[in-house]
Amino acid sequence: MATAEIAVPASVPVFGQNFDALMNFLNSEASPSISPKRFGLVFRVDMQTLAAQAHVHRNTVRLAPETETIQSHLREPVRVMRAAADISGSIEKAIYWFKNHPLPSFDYKTPQDIVSEKRTEALIKYIRSLQAGYTG
Repeated sequence: MATAEIAVPASVPVFGQNFDALMNFLNSEASPSISPKRFGLVFRVDMQTLAAQAHVHRNTVRLAPETETIQSHLREPVRVMRAAADISGSIEKAIYWFKNHPLPSFDYKTPQDIVSEKRTEALIKYIRSLQAGYTG
């Protein structure tokens, strides 16, 4: 099953080290929540994949984006981004790591897979151990 590629429009800024700019971009203009569409642009994920990762029906993302199920799923990668960006010094590097880097400590799953499995706390503890210089 092929997934649709998402073209990143010029309107998606480069965040560098500015985590607040990322949070401002992710903010839904209509409410105090994270916009699934903007999240999809930043993380380069289509809404069907986002729904699968959040373990909800694909229409839920579009029709009820402010539900706690969707919002709690969107907040978890953002938490991981903050921790990863604190180490890497770059939001873009943290996003690349989140989507692509297989972690030996987690059976070579990517951080994105680990978050989808609802194991964010274990992942954040792992990132903190890296930050402290402990890798084993």
